[in-house]
Amino acid sequence: MKKTTFNLKPAEIKRNWHLIDLSKKNLGRTSVEMAGLLMGKRKVTYTPHVDNGDYVVAINAEKVEVTGKKRSQKLYQHHTGYPGGFRQKTFEAAMSQKPAMIIQRAVSGMIPTNKFRDQRLGRLKVYAGSDHPYQDRISK
Repeated sequence: MKKTTFNLKPAEIKRNWHLIDLSKKNLGRTSVEMAGLLMGKRKVTYTPHVDNGDYVVAINAEKVEVTGKKRSQKLYQHHTGYPGGFRQKTFEAAMSQKPAMIIQRAVSGMIPTNKFRDQRLGRLKVYAGSDHPYQDRISK
């Protein structure tokens, strides 16, 4: 019996499409699931130095749930780059303006910072409602 380590080559990559409905689901738990799919961690052909992840389409982002007092106490912060440009908003305010941004930031925080990060986040498609343009690519 020959013992060799399996190494996936970029030409052998096969990407699948996954549809995740976020209605009434926990933000953190589904973000972990989406990050794993984007990285390809659940595939038997996982190789750390090759980006083997799948495409993820997340729908109903406006219906995602959080536990505890996060709805009123969790803050999203950024700086515009101008003096006095520090901005922050609560989860509730961010949810009413850009629900897709909340999902993208949660998944982004769960993906390692390396050369594949931008490619993986580019395969994440988040939509506030249930309509999306990838109906034909997602197998039932």
